[in-house]
Amino acid sequence: MSVKKIGVLTSGGDAPGMNAAIRSVVRAALKNDMQVLGVRDGYTGLIKGDLVDMGIRSVSDIIQRGGTYLYTARCPEFREWEGVLKAKAVCENVGMDGLVVIGGDGSFRGAADLSRAGIPCVGIPGTIDNDIACTEYTIGYDTAMNTTMEMVDKLRDTAQSHDRCSVVEVMGRRAGYIALNAGIACGATYIVVPEIGLDMDAMLNKIKAAKALGKRYFIIMVAEGVGHVDEIAERIEKETGIESRSTVLGHVQRGGSPTVTDRVVASQMGFHAVELLKKGIGNRVVAQQAGKIVDFDIQEALSMKKEFPLDLYNIANDISF
Repeated sequence: MSVKKIGVLTSGGDAPGMNAAIRSVVRAALKNDMQVLGVRDGYTGLIKGDLVDMGIRSVSDIIQRGGTYLYTARCPEFREWEGVLKAKAVCENVGMDGLVVIGGDGSFRGAADLSRAGIPCVGIPGTIDNDIACTEYTIGYDTAMNTTMEMVDKLRDTAQSHDRCSVVEVMGRRAGYIALNAGIACGATYIVVPEIGLDMDAMLNKIKAAKALGKRYFIIMVAEGVGHVDEIAERIEKETGIESRSTVLGHVQRGGSPTVTDRVVASQMGFHAVELLKKGIGNRVVAQQAGKIVDFDIQEALSMKKEFPLDLYNIANDISF
């Protein structure tokens, strides 16, 4: 199969580094004499035929930007087979031989459906949550951790000044990777993740023990998959007498200029995706394993389970007091 024209889209939640991946896809494709069509607004734009030709200079000033140059949207219509067939028709009408999909597991399910319909698709993991099982790293994760650390460091200044406990909810959906790593980086007294759950008594005992050793302020890091930071703060204040405040960091964690790690990994993954499509290979997800860029069958990737780093969680617990 001779591949002459490919598309690229971003889908689902935005993540820093998506633009670096778009840039890499465009430049790698052009290097191989392929035409590239950018799809605006994810699968919604694909169904509508909202396409733009991506020339060599179209991606000259995007690698440092957060968000996604091509915009993103969730598309309920694409969950139905009729929506997939509409997208297939658009691809065939414009001569699109393959498609790179940058997003999370929901985006990959759409890519698998479109591959099954006859349009080869390759997925690139772009989500700050780092919750895609087939890869040890997802684009946006490092930037989100650093943003979280910077925000919590600022909260820490206030907590220290007022002898307070700051209970902070961070993003991550149903995964606790941001909470765990940023919690360690910020010296959190206790970290609550959905993989372990909230042990209220253990948390309160940890705070009381640290207070008895002379600690005067506290950071409690809570993943959004657990939530209830208002109730946790109220319980801490009631049981310990320490003035407590809750903070939900929210979508600020998705924004910002991507770190070196996110830019480099995104560039590697984008290049690998084009190499697959150049060979006519679709229905694959690009991943990082043991520091190397690899790829998996989409269905295989979606069926995998990600093991939570319990050893790192235990280290965090042992060194916080």
